[in-house]
Amino acid sequence: MGSGSPIDCISIFSETPVVPSFDVRPGDFSDPRVIALLDHHFRDMHANSPPGKAFVLDITELQTKDITFLTLWDGDALMGCGALKELSSTTGEIKSMRTAEQHLRKGVAARLLAEFMAIGIQRNYERLSLETGRGPTFEGAIALYTKYGFLPGDKFANYQSSDFNQFFHLEL
Repeated sequence: MGSGSPIDCISIFSETPVVPSFDVRPGDFSDPRVIALLDHHFRDMHANSPPGKAFVLDITELQTKDITFLTLWDGDALMGCGALKELSSTTGEIKSMRTAEQHLRKGVAARLLAEFMAIGIQRNYERLSLETGRGPTFEGAIALYTKYGFLPGDKFANYQSSDFNQFFHLEL
């Protein structure tokens, strides 16, 4: 991994644990399980970020035409969620990645990331970007993104740089 080429992106599928019952679905914002996971994510990001430095989207902000929101399921159990926001015809942003606590270390985030990378390739994006924080809460996410070729880089979109946030990019 690491070069960010499409073949690298697609190879995530072969490295991600494959469980036949894992099912990627469009997010259902009326499902109480989805609402609860998003609420937990929103509260956790605010609790672990300095005031004004949490750029997490609330459930209403995730329901716009420029956002693809996906969930991952094991039967009836919600395992995680994430979003891909279209910034332009060539750039997407990874948002709202969250694994349910009981499903950590099962490849949930990697599976969702692979879906978003594949969507980016299908849409002919040149780049995927993301913003995240610093500190123990964010270390697992940063490790995942760097494992699959995201590199630290400059701020993008309307973000402001600070000592807390950092930016990563993957050239597709």
